[in-house]
Amino acid sequence: MRLTIVGCSGSFAGPESPASSYLLEAEDGDGRTWRIVLDLGSGALGALQRFASPSALDAVLISHLHPDHFIDLCGLYVARRYDPHLDLTDPPAPLPVYGPVGTAERVLAAYGPDAATELPSVYDVRPFTDGGVVQVGPFTITSRTVNHPVPAFGLRVEHDGVVVAYSGDTDSCSNLVELARDADLFLCEASFVEGRDEGRDVHLTGKRAGEAATEADARRLVLTHIPVWTDTDTVVDEARRAYLGPVEAARSGASYVLERVEAR
Repeated sequence: MRLTIVGCSGSFAGPESPASSYLLEAEDGDGRTWRIVLDLGSGALGALQRFASPSALDAVLISHLHPDHFIDLCGLYVARRYDPHLDLTDPPAPLPVYGPVGTAERVLAAYGPDAATELPSVYDVRPFTDGGVVQVGPFTITSRTVNHPVPAFGLRVEHDGVVVAYSGDTDSCSNLVELARDADLFLCEASFVEGRDEGRDVHLTGKRAGEAATEADARRLVLTHIPVWTDTDTVVDEARRAYLGPVEAARSGASYVLERVEAR
């Protein structure tokens, strides 16, 4: 399984990265490559095209309905609806889009009512549930509710014995630890800084992300969703004091190839 960081800037696109978006690719038993995207936040669709065509996606999974995680679904709708190279006599099947209840309505509110008739022919919008499991090609995806001011889900993606866990946006909670249990790579937000951001039930600090990784016995921690006003080294240092495994900050364009490890 290959993970590519499309965008990792927290809360809005930054000068070096779009907002949240992560591409996962894996082959099935017949050698076909499947591609899913976790979140498609502000600015992400442009960067995504460096790695995959909009027509090549097999599903988009939206953790929650803040703009830095879903807003580029509007642009993807245009790309998959109006590309003149599409064979409109044999249009592609609607793209599965998983997200919280109300995802289709939020996309329409952002795009405009003129898409209401055509949206179901472009997107097959399906709701996440707490503890729900869906299959997209070779990927098995488990969704769990997490601790954020709006309905939000963390995701656990499994393929051929490899696990990538994605926090979405959350503060500490038991579901986050369960999602990351024994994960090969834990992609975890760290938007807040200890001693600066005192609010709770919104975001993690590097320290709290590290604590979750330790409790989950995750193999590797990659911190993401770091806002432009936050020093990356600070949150990485916080995480390293709470977690003894490898820690790094996500970087737009970085890729990770993950393979099954027999002995854990």
